[in-house]
Amino acid sequence: MADTILEIRHLSKSFGSHEVLRDIDFTVSKGDVTAIIGASGSGKSTLLRCVNLLETPTSGEILFHGKDVTGRGVNAPEYRSHVGMVFQSFNLFNNMTVLKNCMVGQMKVLKKSKEEARQTALRYLQQVGMAPYIKAKPRQLSGGQKQRVAIARALAMGPEVLLFDEPTSALDPEMVGEVLSVMQDLASGGMTMLVVTHEMAFARDVSNQVVYMSQGVICEQGAPADVLGNPQRQETKDFLARFRNS
Repeated sequence: MADTILEIRHLSKSFGSHEVLRDIDFTVSKGDVTAIIGASGSGKSTLLRCVNLLETPTSGEILFHGKDVTGRGVNAPEYRSHVGMVFQSFNLFNNMTVLKNCMVGQMKVLKKSKEEARQTALRYLQQVGMAPYIKAKPRQLSGGQKQRVAIARALAMGPEVLLFDEPTSALDPEMVGEVLSVMQDLASGGMTMLVVTHEMAFARDVSNQVVYMSQGVICEQGAPADVLGNPQRQETKDFLARFRNS
């Protein structure tokens, strides 16, 4: 398919004798919002870290526009500029202002001029509602504000796909909404997203594909109405029941 961006084929990952991911297969097409759900320890974050090449898969392929990026000679920073990542713990540079945080990657990896990087950074900081804070350092920001800056930083690289690793799990409840709202706007704008999340309402209302993982394998995947509304596997039903009862 012409609009396929990422294909994950038979992906496995072991740490020593511990197999964390086993024979993972799925496809990400342009404009897809894929929610990856599952209990803690099911391999969700490791999967994202493999897709972003922060971890090296033990076996299998990750195809980006049909080219395997797990082979030798792949320029990982350049690939990551196309497949950006937003982390649970923000990963901002504490010694830099908000604006600089959003400029540095553009200048180093994309080789943009300082002025071009500045204009791009300002555009995305405006988009996520953080333009008034460009001179602030991360320590002066709330968790929700930090995460919005992290999203702007990822967007400034012009990625085709954005990976989110539990972007709201380190936030106070009242800040979760502001980050999910930004992500919802990105989805509405057609951004292709792969989101590891415990926010079932986001998975149900915003994603068009849900992947349920358990113990390192994909148990079920499909449309939100099918996986969340009519799960086929007992373990999926048990997992979802915990959210309905909470």
